Amino acid sequence: MGLKDSCQEVASSRPLFLTIYATVIAGIVLSSLYVFSAVFSANKSSPDSTSWLSSPSSLSYVDSHSGQAFNSSLATTVGAAAPAPSSQHGDALANSMWVPPKSSKMPSLKTFRLTKELVEQRVKDNVIIVTFGNYAFMDFILSWVKHLTDLNVYNLLVGAMDTKLLEALYWKGIPVFDMGSHMSTVDVGWGSPTFHKMGREKVILIDAILPFGYELLMCDTDMVWLKNPLPYLARYPEADVLTSSDQVVPTVVDDRLDIWQQVGAAYNIGIFHWRPTESAKKLAKEWKDMLLADEKIWDQNGFNDIVRRQLGPSVDGDDGLVYAFDGSLKLGVLPASIFCSGHTYFVQAMYQQLRLQPYAVHTTFQYAGTEGKRHRLREAMVFYDPPEYYDAPGGFLSFKPSIPKSLLLDGDHTIDTHFTLINYQMKQIRTALAISLVLNRTLIMPPLWCRLDRLWFPHPGFLEGSMTRLPFICPLDHVFEVNVMLKEMPEDEFGPGINIREYSLLDNPSMPKQVKESWLDVKLCQGGTKDCQVTNSTSSPGMIRLPKRSNEETLKTAFSSFKDIKVIQFSSMQDAFEGFTDQKTEERFRNRVKRYVGIWCCTVDHVPGHIYYDMYWDEKPGWKPVPPQTSADDHPPW
Repeated sequence: MGLKDSCQEVASSRPLFLTIYATVIAGIVLSSLYVFSAVFSANKSSPDSTSWLSSPSSLSYVDSHSGQAFNSSLATTVGAAAPAPSSQHGDALANSMWVPPKSSKMPSLKTFRLTKELVEQRVKDNVIIVTFGNYAFMDFILSWVKHLTDLNVYNLLVGAMDTKLLEALYWKGIPVFDMGSHMSTVDVGWGSPTFHKMGREKVILIDAILPFGYELLMCDTDMVWLKNPLPYLARYPEADVLTSSDQVVPTVVDDRLDIWQQVGAAYNIGIFHWRPTESAKKLAKEWKDMLLADEKIWDQNGFNDIVRRQLGPSVDGDDGLVYAFDGSLKLGVLPASIFCSGHTYFVQAMYQQLRLQPYAVHTTFQYAGTEGKRHRLREAMVFYDPPEYYDAPGGFLSFKPSIPKSLLLDGDHTIDTHFTLINYQMKQIRTALAISLVLNRTLIMPPLWCRLDRLWFPHPGFLEGSMTRLPFICPLDHVFEVNVMLKEMPEDEFGPGINIREYSLLDNPSMPKQVKESWLDVKLCQGGTKDCQVTNSTSSPGMIRLPKRSNEETLKTAFSSFKDIKVIQFSSMQDAFEGFTDQKTEERFRNRVKRYVGIWCCTVDHVPGHIYYDMYWDEKPGWKPVPPQTSADDHPPW
């Protein structure tokens, strides 16, 4: 995100460890090919129907939990004319999920009103799991639903904030209800007035569902479930509310609740579980009344203010609960190591270090808006994309980012050593972007190594007390403006777009075998030497040699016979490309990629403390990573 957005988030946040908020096993086999096609294929007569979710699951994350294939059948659209399934039988719920309705006529909106009877259709063991959003987040919602159904969890509902989403989910056979919000169908952006309206919709929803008498697991759409959370939540039957948090320092090293006395960060309302007790219903109503009375209050801040009005003493026993709110509400804080934030999962990998299995990841602590959230989930291979995502037109380009050990490990982790490492990688990525443009291929970004963490406030390079290990493979949005890289830009000023994919793409279980097997290795060689001639044929099976410092025409000639090859991998990008032949093309490319990099934040000894990355740092003699020295200097390097 740009500096302006960063500053807005700083202004909206609370002090460190008080209310930090950022905008972070085996498969189930399909019963038969018939079920595979019949259950998941789109209803031909239904609008906006797709079948990509029938592809093999890409659920896979670093601690070797493998992805599950789709379950053979999955929940009925709430509002379908078919009889409601039993609220206490999982098989009935499972057999009605992901089944497109037989009728080609859309029922009236009245059918989708939120009622106790509607919720009762989806309840199991008195628990309902709910998320909500608008059409802009449909792919997040589909991922959220599929993760749960892959875990054999079907007692879920999705609230639609616009009719476009409601209709789309209905035709896909996903249980949906109408929130009557009549919101825009586009991404509203973090911190916008519409974003705050969505927060109020959440508390209104909680206040409406609790009187039905069911337990409510409320979730944001920008999180995914990696393990069935219901058995864990059932371990604390006395809790009125169990909430996640923005805690970044571990308070426990096992799967117990976090120690409430040591949780200094904000309670995060992206994942929290409510029981329909009088105390919980009283909290929901008071929270709702507070937000409706003052539109300037951020929903999460309001929740924290009310809940912390009274905090303590501990509830009798050793389950980690605490009396909060009015002194009678029993609160528990879910452990941040396994109900992960964007920091404890993507940066610290806390669950890995503690040898725990994560239940969830919420894409907080990131810097590139909705696109950054999506990209992080893709990097972790926990986001579901349609098959065409894994078979891009024109094919893919990748490279091996050779990094000297000295840049990665030698010396202290400082601003200078961090930028030296990043700049070394950035120059190779710049070359790869140029070659991708020449060959009209989608670039698979390399893993990006960082020697310092990134935050919104001054810090010594990492969060003290956290389990951050330096150096680490950092999310792409720590350095690159992912939202800028993915948005459309005028070609007359910025040239053609350059598509990218996450570094883990080729390891994703959803990657088709035929794509991975269509492979060409490219070895760079010294031009003019023996066996280093420009040719459009392979020097050995699956491999060609390419002279260093090739120009645009050389690249086009060398790869003219390999347009059908799906993946071309360079052994290195150092000195691989001399530059564009056409000056206008070069200027447009520069205009584009200069905007691809963001800032590092923030040094402790200067205000402002952010430092701009510069894609063309190497063309500026004496360039050093320093903060803007004057207000006139405080702008990106273009």
